Amino acid sequence: MLRGTSLLPARKGRASAADRTGGAPPASGGGARLAAIDGLRLVAAAAVAAYHFLGTTTPHFWGAYDLRETVPVLHEVSRYGWLGVEFFFLISGFVICMSCWGRTPAQFVVSRVSRLFPTYWCAVLLVIALVLTARVAHLDAATPIDPRTVLGNLTMAPGPMGLTLIDGVAWTLWVEARFYLLMALMLFLGLTYRRMIAFCGAWLTLALLARELHSEALDAVVLSQYAGLFVTGIALYLMHRFGQNIVLWLLAGFAWCYELTVLHDRVAGHTVKPAAGGALSWAACAALLTFFLVVLALAAFGPLARIRWRALVTAGALTYPFYLVHQSIGVPVAKGLLQVAPGLGLLPSVAAGLAFALLLAYALYRLVDRPAGRILRHHLTRGMNATDRTTGRSGTGAPPRQPAASGAEAAARPVPSGV
Repeated sequence: MLRGTSLLPARKGRASAADRTGGAPPASGGGARLAAIDGLRLVAAAAVAAYHFLGTTTPHFWGAYDLRETVPVLHEVSRYGWLGVEFFFLISGFVICMSCWGRTPAQFVVSRVSRLFPTYWCAVLLVIALVLTARVAHLDAATPIDPRTVLGNLTMAPGPMGLTLIDGVAWTLWVEARFYLLMALMLFLGLTYRRMIAFCGAWLTLALLARELHSEALDAVVLSQYAGLFVTGIALYLMHRFGQNIVLWLLAGFAWCYELTVLHDRVAGHTVKPAAGGALSWAACAALLTFFLVVLALAAFGPLARIRWRALVTAGALTYPFYLVHQSIGVPVAKGLLQVAPGLGLLPSVAAGLAFALLLAYALYRLVDRPAGRILRHHLTRGMNATDRTTGRSGTGAPPRQPAASGAEAAARPVPSGV
């Protein structure tokens, strides 16, 4: 049975719950933080880190060590760790929709910029410092560092400009940024339950057209490879906020069928020669990603939604800085240890690299993310509401706030008619 639907007309002069939410059932999502979803974000980051450290099929990545011979089981399992990126996008659909609800476009932009850029800029500068230090010490440093590359990377979108990524995982941030632009567009149009359903349906349709027409321009906008993940995450959030119903389950079902179908392209992209490990199983990838979906649903409106562990909230806060530094800094640290102390062995060096990345992530969270994000948020908010000095109006178009009148001035003012 559909919740919140009624065949009886609303009373005149009083809007129904469906009218106030654009035809939505009454909202039921509480304001409590979903700590389990914070924990799932760190799980996704750990999966990606496992892929970069132990699942890579790059020849001689760890020098004389061959992962297939040194850690065969860990290597085979970690080869599927790239699915953590897909899990990130799935969670992002949920979290960003939640972040958008009830906000203006300006507030959403301020929240995203202040959340992402300070830590990203710091991570890029740390990678530059590490590369320069390695060059001075005559150690291997493959990352190219030149003024043009650095400037392009500071925009968080070096790929479209044809530049090498200083932080290798930044390609996913450009995907996220385009998703944010789509959500910002919805905020301009007005975010309601029915409009979000229509938006998701239109998005999936355009994604199908982009693939059918082989249109790179359309694909760059609608992200056809990942559209199903974002839409499914949005559908889960709508279930969390408005309750489960057949419309949302059908939307999530269509989006998931689409996503598992196009997942074949990503699986094929991770296929290597038989000598290097061969192809991955699409069935295994689809099953693992579906397992992630089930866990996210349980964390959104199932029994996991009741978890309130503070440690999970902290884990979620560490996810972004850890994701940024685990490959660009953690891997070089592990490789440096192997060069300086080859007797240490592969797994201890990998563990040391991961531990260093986690500690660095904690430092970035405490010293950069929280204070710098707060300062940037404050100044961005002021900048979005700047006052036109020629008219006295704010940048939002609102008239200037008049100073309060004194008692004598108020008494001298004429009383408007009709009062």
